[in-house]
Amino acid sequence: MTFADPEIEFRYLSLRNLFRRADVFHIHWPEVLVRGTNRAETAVRSWVVRAALRLMRWRGTAIVRTLHNLTPHEPGTALEGRLLTRLDDLTDLFVTINPVTKAPHGPTVQIPHGHYRDRFASLTHRSPTPGRLTYAGMIRPYKGVEQLLSAFGSIEDPAASLHLVGRPTDALREAIENAAAGDSRIYASFGFVPDAELVDEITSASLVVLPYEEMHNSGMLLVALSLSRPVLVPDTPTTRALSTEVGPGWVHRFTGVLDSEILEQALTASSIHPTRPPQLEDRDWTVVAARYGAAFRQASGWSV
Repeated sequence: MTFADPEIEFRYLSLRNLFRRADVFHIHWPEVLVRGTNRAETAVRSWVVRAALRLMRWRGTAIVRTLHNLTPHEPGTALEGRLLTRLDDLTDLFVTINPVTKAPHGPTVQIPHGHYRDRFASLTHRSPTPGRLTYAGMIRPYKGVEQLLSAFGSIEDPAASLHLVGRPTDALREAIENAAAGDSRIYASFGFVPDAELVDEITSASLVVLPYEEMHNSGMLLVALSLSRPVLVPDTPTTRALSTEVGPGWVHRFTGVLDSEILEQALTASSIHPTRPPQLEDRDWTVVAARYGAAFRQASGWSV
């Protein structure tokens, strides 16, 4: 952890570390801890996490939770829901990553998610291909990919193209393959996307399109902006705030149902390159690390 506070010892989560004494337990995606491949595994995981939480409370370990989404994208079991509610009740400090998120209760600090400029700096960056739209990331029903395929299919420009890269569900893979079979302008690459391929695809795009049905936070949106590529996203309170933060010309927003007219207008707008790169200084990792160090001290009662 290059930028981490040197006075803090960090241990990555493991079953052993879950039960080791710590001053602070910091968690981002609690559902990952408890969600198994079946109900029996989920029950076992839930029991383990509940036991660990009891031990933490007995030892005086402070719990810090970073809130990425208001609810998990894909719903879990009732048992999982009860455990997540219990975790929220025990949390000493919530961290929000945008000015819109409301914590369930208690003390809250805002620490923006860090940018990806340093991570991708050594990789090859391409020049944007005119007319190319790119979607990258996990391909799930709530991310609006089928609507994107429909909207792109109504664009008549033979020079336009659509690239989709990421890991889909079986149903969405079939839908994308069927669309690509009928339209040579559509390209798809399925599976895990290594950094080099991701940077190649994003920087080759004229516009990155993320037509999620609901967008609260998005790592891929931040990836695109870190690589200085404009994005088209739903108009939500968080995307409005991000547009103000990064400056004009980078975050294009749409309301209602995505259609070909919206795509074409966004492509035209994205061809006018902003005079300044996205303003992401507040997301520098040295800044983020310092703020998290202060948050851990606040939660645990250490002197700042």
